[in-house]
Amino acid sequence: QVQLVESGGGLVQPGGSLRLSCTTSTSIFSISDMGWYRQVPGKQRELVAGISSGGNTNYADSVKGRFTISRDNAKNTVYLQMDSLKPEDTAVYYCNLARRITTIIINYWGKGTLVTVSS
Repeated sequence: QVQLVESGGGLVQPGGSLRLSCTTSTSIFSISDMGWYRQVPGKQRELVAGISSGGNTNYADSVKGRFTISRDNAKNTVYLQMDSLKPEDTAVYYCNLARRITTIIINYWGKGTLVTVSS
């Protein structure tokens, strides 16, 4: 079973920064696509940023230029650097690992970490 553990959430003022981390012990980390999603009550979970096993990245329009996703395969860790935070970034942030087996994708999720942007 793949376990993902997020850390780094908390309370930050608008304009501030946070760095989220997601660590796993699974041996498939380096060959898996990773992503950060977020969810607020009453809304669907949405993709914030993704990074492929090869290092290609993609971002939601709302965070482009402010957030940076990266990965360290030696540490089995994916990061989300969040700068210029806005109140609308407040959400529970979830780490995702997408394991591809031919045409099948199996998704694994962390338990989430709360980010609150407020003065």
